[in-house]
Amino acid sequence: MLTTGRVLGARERGFTLIELLIVVVIIGLLVAIAIPNFSSVKEKAYDRAAVSDLRNAMVAAESYFADNMTYPSSPEEAGITTSPGVSFTTWSLGGGGTSIHIHVEHESSTHLYHVRYPTDNEIEQRDN
Repeated sequence: MLTTGRVLGARERGFTLIELLIVVVIIGLLVAIAIPNFSSVKEKAYDRAAVSDLRNAMVAAESYFADNMTYPSSPEEAGITTSPGVSFTTWSLGGGGTSIHIHVEHESSTHLYHVRYPTDNEIEQRDN
């Protein structure tokens, strides 16, 4: 039998079960604190992607209006592409093509964003 030439004393046997359990509980508490914070950050990122796409749609619609004197009847007509997971749930013209009402949402978010443009340039957030 191979030996290292060192004999372990009574105080050098390793960690006790209680010490290991305390470490596991502390790690569990840290994970329980970190997971909810991470999911709220993910939802904020999804919301920001939806708002960014809505702003891009407003700019594209204004550019289309400058060329055609009417707003586009669909996002495709305006040449708008969206971020992954983002979709336009409403795209409707008003006032004979002089205004546009847009709803946009991300599939992983609980919020919906909408704007009536150019009547009201404020982007509003609603819950799904």
